[in-house]
Amino acid sequence: MNSEFIIAVHSLVFMAYRPDGMASSEEIAANVCTHPARVRKVLGCLRKEGFVATREGSGGGYRLIRDPGSITLAHVYRIMAAGSLTPNWCSGDPEMDCMVGSNMQDVMNAVFCEAETRLESYFSEITIGSMLSQIKELKQA
Repeated sequence: MNSEFIIAVHSLVFMAYRPDGMASSEEIAANVCTHPARVRKVLGCLRKEGFVATREGSGGGYRLIRDPGSITLAHVYRIMAAGSLTPNWCSGDPEMDCMVGSNMQDVMNAVFCEAETRLESYFSEITIGSMLSQIKELKQA
């Protein structure tokens, strides 16, 4: 999993928490504990996909424009981290004269493809709104 996915989810939950759904990149960055430039990069991706809008000037920032209950982690994962489970390197070589070595890449690719499918399925059951509810419950406990 990459850090952009975590920043995106945290940012969306934070904006959902705000009464007006609005926050500056500096406010979000302080809450996420990262640099505002990283937040702006991530939120730029979310803006392109229609999850947030921007407002320039004093009192401006990023505003959540979708219902938090309709945004799933699967949506965010596909935007920010799809394919991140698959490693950049895999052992073996299809040209090897060994049954194991020549087929390991295909078998591992199938494993990671299935893992990604299952992860997205699991993430489709979790919304930004449900995560905010969990946070509120933890605060009350």
